[in-house]
Amino acid sequence: MSKKLHIVSLGCTKNLVDTEVMLGRLKRFEMTDAPEEADVIIVNTCGFIDAAKEESIRTVLDLHEARREDSVLVMAGCLSERYKEQLQKEMPEIDIFTGVGDYDRIDELIAKKQSRFSPHVFLADETHERIVTGSTSHAYVKLAEGCNQTCSFCAIPGFKGRLHSRTLESVVKEVRRLVGQGFYDFSFISQDSSSYLRDMGESEGLVRLIEAIEEIEGVKSARILYLYPSTTSFELIDRIAASPIFQNYFDMPIQHIDPQILKRMKRGVGSEKIKELLDAMRAVPGSFVRTGVIVGFPTETEEAFDRLCDFIEGFGFDRVSIFEYSDEEGTDAYDLKPKTDRETIHRRAEKLGEIARKNMEDSLQKMVGKRYEMIVEGPSEEHEYLLSARPLVWAPDIDGEVLVNDSDVEGLEFGRLYNVEVTEIAGEHPIGRIVDA
Repeated sequence: MSKKLHIVSLGCTKNLVDTEVMLGRLKRFEMTDAPEEADVIIVNTCGFIDAAKEESIRTVLDLHEARREDSVLVMAGCLSERYKEQLQKEMPEIDIFTGVGDYDRIDELIAKKQSRFSPHVFLADETHERIVTGSTSHAYVKLAEGCNQTCSFCAIPGFKGRLHSRTLESVVKEVRRLVGQGFYDFSFISQDSSSYLRDMGESEGLVRLIEAIEEIEGVKSARILYLYPSTTSFELIDRIAASPIFQNYFDMPIQHIDPQILKRMKRGVGSEKIKELLDAMRAVPGSFVRTGVIVGFPTETEEAFDRLCDFIEGFGFDRVSIFEYSDEEGTDAYDLKPKTDRETIHRRAEKLGEIARKNMEDSLQKMVGKRYEMIVEGPSEEHEYLLSARPLVWAPDIDGEVLVNDSDVEGLEFGRLYNVEVTEIAGEHPIGRIVDA
């Protein structure tokens, strides 16, 4: 009888790729959704901000409570790496600790019931088998690890190190392999994707990537996530706009727009450059523009916050992710004063959240009456009689779903592309009808 595995991947999609590598190493295990049935339980943790750290610890402890006495509980990933000494002392519930360097050795660690922290950050390449989860049509492809930026609020470079890009040849080989497995839609990710290949002397690595991916037969759609304002060029924006494969999808976390806050955040670029880049993105026909911002950064005054609100409301982003500032030890912002109190941070986040929701509602309303090429993924979790579809211009998981309640096409196949007409908006969900394949 095969042993059973229960695995939880927390945090970002970059973590998910590493989780999929672990699944590739443990494919002899039978997957189970019931932790009490598992022989091995793995939590790939996130250590980015307080909320993510708390979720990681809570998840690990909950799984410990639910597990069998003879099972093996593994804590892996960013939180485990960042606090390895402290966690190993304070969490005897864990059988195996590992960080961000040994995902491809997880089977060895489990077999030996051994903790290990490699001195190097693991970066999956074309030689690592992955079991892609969540879709039969879409896969994430990691371009690099680490980051050369020096944002004062971010602890990631402290435990992930400097930028380390994969070669373009390696990325192309992986995409070709994934196409051979039936995948045709790809999201390219890293901490700072717009710096891809800069550590190898290439200033426009993403332009080269686009050119290479366009040559791969079988790739129908792609997008790039996590552009950084100081390393995103107008040439890149133009190249995305001209591509027949890459969606006009622009995901650039700006974090703030107040000049003084940007300076204290050490973003390396001012508000005027950010506005110029965003205007160029919005000018691309059919563009979808997403951003992320931090509220409550130390020294953020009401005037600075109002300036951010006015900008977010006026620009009309399609999606906005809002993060409450988290004071992270080891960062420059940790010692920056005056601090913003938690009550004020929460109040500001709620106010900006309402603006972001209005932005999204306006974006969704513009879809009504139009047809989009969408992947019909399968039954929606919203209702058993509805299907879940995703426009190709949207990124998986973060931008939402279109609920399909009618079809002019018989014999639908999940994971295929169909043309869907959006007929109305119900709450935060567009409602659509499949019109043809």
